[in-house]
Amino acid sequence: MSETLLESALRLQRAGRLAEAAEIYAQVLRSEPRHFDALHGLGIIRYQTGRLEEAERLIGEAAEVNPNAANAFYNRACLLQRLNRLDEALACFDRAVAIKPDYIEALVNRSMVLSTLKRHDAAFASLDAVVALRPNIAEAWNNRGAAAFALGRLDEALASYDRATALKPEYAEGWKNRAIALLLLQRVDEALSAFDRASALAPRDADIQRRRADLLFQLNRAGDAARAYESYLALKPDDAPAWNRRGRALQQERRLPEALACYDKAIALAPGDMSARLDRANLLFEIERFDDAGNDYQIVRDGDPNCPAYVTGYMTLCRLHGCDWSRLKDERERIGALVGAGQFVLDPIGNILLFDSPEKQLAFARVWATQKYLAAPVPLWKGEVYPHDKIRVAYLSADFRTHATALLMAGVFEAHDRSRFETTAISFGANDNSPMRARLEAGFDRFIDVRNVGDAEVAEQLRRAEIDIAIDLKGYTQEGRPGILAFRPVPIQAQYLGYPGTMAAEYYDYVIADRFVIPEEHRPYFTEQVAYLPDTYQCNDKKRAVGPRTPTRAEFGLPESGFVFCCFNNNQKILPEMFDVWMRVLRQVDNSVLWLLQDNLAVVRNLSREAIVRGVAPERLVFAKRCMPPDHLARQRLADLFLDTLPYNAHTTCSDALWVGLPVLTALGECFAGRVAASLLSALGVPELIARSLEEYESLALKLARDRTALAAIREEVTRHRDTHPLFDTVRFTRNLEAAYVTMWERQQRGERPRTFAVSRLQ
Repeated sequence: MSETLLESALRLQRAGRLAEAAEIYAQVLRSEPRHFDALHGLGIIRYQTGRLEEAERLIGEAAEVNPNAANAFYNRACLLQRLNRLDEALACFDRAVAIKPDYIEALVNRSMVLSTLKRHDAAFASLDAVVALRPNIAEAWNNRGAAAFALGRLDEALASYDRATALKPEYAEGWKNRAIALLLLQRVDEALSAFDRASALAPRDADIQRRRADLLFQLNRAGDAARAYESYLALKPDDAPAWNRRGRALQQERRLPEALACYDKAIALAPGDMSARLDRANLLFEIERFDDAGNDYQIVRDGDPNCPAYVTGYMTLCRLHGCDWSRLKDERERIGALVGAGQFVLDPIGNILLFDSPEKQLAFARVWATQKYLAAPVPLWKGEVYPHDKIRVAYLSADFRTHATALLMAGVFEAHDRSRFETTAISFGANDNSPMRARLEAGFDRFIDVRNVGDAEVAEQLRRAEIDIAIDLKGYTQEGRPGILAFRPVPIQAQYLGYPGTMAAEYYDYVIADRFVIPEEHRPYFTEQVAYLPDTYQCNDKKRAVGPRTPTRAEFGLPESGFVFCCFNNNQKILPEMFDVWMRVLRQVDNSVLWLLQDNLAVVRNLSREAIVRGVAPERLVFAKRCMPPDHLARQRLADLFLDTLPYNAHTTCSDALWVGLPVLTALGECFAGRVAASLLSALGVPELIARSLEEYESLALKLARDRTALAAIREEVTRHRDTHPLFDTVRFTRNLEAAYVTMWERQQRGERPRTFAVSRLQ
């Protein structure tokens, strides 16, 4: 009778009529409480209907009735595993395997329990047994790989994943795990290829899509990463960190409005997570929305008491860009204390805006170098001496486009002696498709765009090319990539022009300078050896075009007969100490105005307020928008005297003014950045425009404004000397620079260490 009932119950169970089948099993158990098949069958139905604890009890009783029923122990083990009673589950799997040693399912699930219990050696042994019995199960090889991975045996894990994907080429999970192992083995290209395969096989697997996007981002493939994050976010639209990472990728691609929208989405999803707010602030800073950026930095600092120290520094920089000095005194003290404690507060170029101290500049640079750009433990260059017919020089920059650096250096690149030097451009900035870009590309023997190539690979390219001398034209300025030279790919590594200070990094051998910008007493504040050029360290391009038409003063709101002081330095270089001097001068020179750049509306608002506080009507400040370089040069002819800033002088802006005959009055600072204008004026033969103090600077400004004859004589001297003195002699400068390269190269060829030297003045 029981057997007939059990057959009926089994048919009903297979047909999915579980309630009817359960009633029959219960009927059997009422008459035979220890009937194995009824206990086991009812237990299975209770498992199927989600009544796990009752199912476990029933199947456990069945196993007691028949202690040799491997399937009962296996099923009970699976239930115990679901109930997270792992030690009991493991004991039941062990019993099932003891009864039936080739019980594949039990061996596989047993390994999963062992892995959860962190008993990875035992899990690996269990899976070894599985693949020995059934070598063609891809999932078993995948699980074996996971156990080996957990044991840190990456090569063994990879071999298992290889076997899994070979057995089952459409196995997305196997490809994903293979990619992760390859990544940890630093076989990055293969890892990406495996992620690509997994992504194609499982386009709706969010974990695969996210991991692939993260890897693309780490590889600096920002455009691909942005697209990959887009695919992932279509699956997981509420992942705030992924929105944030997509924003970073888009920001690298210069798709700034889209990046900002991603940051906004991340903030909306996770208002308490300050990372997106911080990235948003950095973007707003980059696109010169300084008021908004400063507000975001303030929110980060107020919302996160443990926020990085640099939030304070960049909040101060935002205010400087808007000429908001309301908290500058306190913030300078706070920033100085944080740097003194070894914390990263500002990038070194930001420090130059705040402090006229070579000691502080060295301290800032050391913090930056040690926290961001440590030397690679194993240098790429192994000490070889390259036997080249020509000295191979590579220039590294993000500014091979319409940019101040290019405006200064284009002529140098063209003037290099190609019989002695082979030049390469390593470009990691945007291509603006400008005439300047085309000119620069033609000015090198080789022009290599590495925007989408990581630092390590760029360094490897330099090593393979056997470059003799690498010249970093960016240093610690925006978009700089010192990380390339941190791999030491080149025998001689120097920094020049872009960053006016020490890099404080052991892998920079030389800084190219002159006696003005790095006097002998300042050498202790530079970790590099100094290559001293004669005349001036700054190059200039004698081909610079000036707009054909000089506009009228009326077009810019300037007085026709009044005295026009100007300062076309970036607004953030204007500090209250210098503004005090300017306002005193304006008060003493009737009908005079001060002509300034306007980078943002906050500058107009704040400087107008500061002028009123100092007794000067705000309409005596005249603001000019930026324009194309030739037009900017032409309009400077309308000014009478350029007033320089401290502690950060006019650099390219000083050359701009002098090129069109506009005298520049400067004060000599304590740091490299505050001594550049003096270097240029000396090379032009007008040292009388160099003041040794702010008091002398103020006195000279008043004297020149009141004595139009003396000013006219200086103006005539500036114009005449343009063609007779070294400042704008591009070929002369290039020969001096090449002489420095030869000295560096000859020392290296002899096996000698870098050493400070001076290039002799050409006769």
